[in-house]
Amino acid sequence: MSGKTMSGADWAILLILSVLWGGSFFFIEIAIPTVAPFTLVLIRVVIAAAFLWAFLLARRERLLLPPGTLLAFLVLALLNNVIPFVLFAWAQIHISGGLASILNATTPIWGVVVAHLLTADEKATPGKVAGVLLGFSGVALMIGTDFLGEIGRGLLAQLACLGATLCYALAGVWARRFRGMGVPPMAVATGQLSAAAVVMLPLVLVFEPPWLASAPSAEALWALIALALFCTTFAYILYFRLLASAGATNSLLVTFLIPITAILLGALLLGERLEARHFAGMALIGAGLAAIDGRLFRRRRSFESHPGL
Repeated sequence: MSGKTMSGADWAILLILSVLWGGSFFFIEIAIPTVAPFTLVLIRVVIAAAFLWAFLLARRERLLLPPGTLLAFLVLALLNNVIPFVLFAWAQIHISGGLASILNATTPIWGVVVAHLLTADEKATPGKVAGVLLGFSGVALMIGTDFLGEIGRGLLAQLACLGATLCYALAGVWARRFRGMGVPPMAVATGQLSAAAVVMLPLVLVFEPPWLASAPSAEALWALIALALFCTTFAYILYFRLLASAGATNSLLVTFLIPITAILLGALLLGERLEARHFAGMALIGAGLAAIDGRLFRRRRSFESHPGL
């Protein structure tokens, strides 16, 4: 089997995720001037984990822990939270959120490579490769020359973003094991965020002791709460549900949609003007998503084989 086809519900979740995670770059940009990177990540995962634990307790649900689950949660927390969250937070001290989002859109490229190497049922196909290249071209076109002009500045920050996206791709493949272990999406999200909080606490105490830090701004506090509840808690519940039904490669397509939602939200809420390159970029991304999904092309081949039907 070469991969999974996404259902209508999968596409709906993908669109919601693009809005939630698209907002994370905005909230980080607000918080990072007055909150250090390790501290930002700790606050983000602690609030998110606490909210999920409260939700589980309210529903009187238990966190399922089959053999090997704790180690699996720890590895997932490192790949999906600790390392990429810290890298993106640190990077946005040195580069803009717009450039960080375009670099984040390389995640499906890593995803196709990692899934091809590490899975048996999500091998790379010509359609997937073409779709990834089309999607990334659309992101680059849509972001425009202003942000692309920043490439080459802040090289370490950009490499940090690319390292974070590789971690996301590895996490997408690693997280597939939880379905076979019988751990539901809510439990996976709770377990990984709890493990991330345990890892981040000593890092903050050693490298960014709170008693030496200045108080964050009011705007930063609101941004952190929104980042934790919407872009982390709710987003990961949806993500793991999507991962179970659509597979690792398809789930990572959300990073192509994040710049679209950011630009559309700017146009709707901030009155920013949409330009021709935005629509052209969206068309390229749409073509890329169709190529990776493969359904449209399968239907075309079927029609060509049976033109009378």
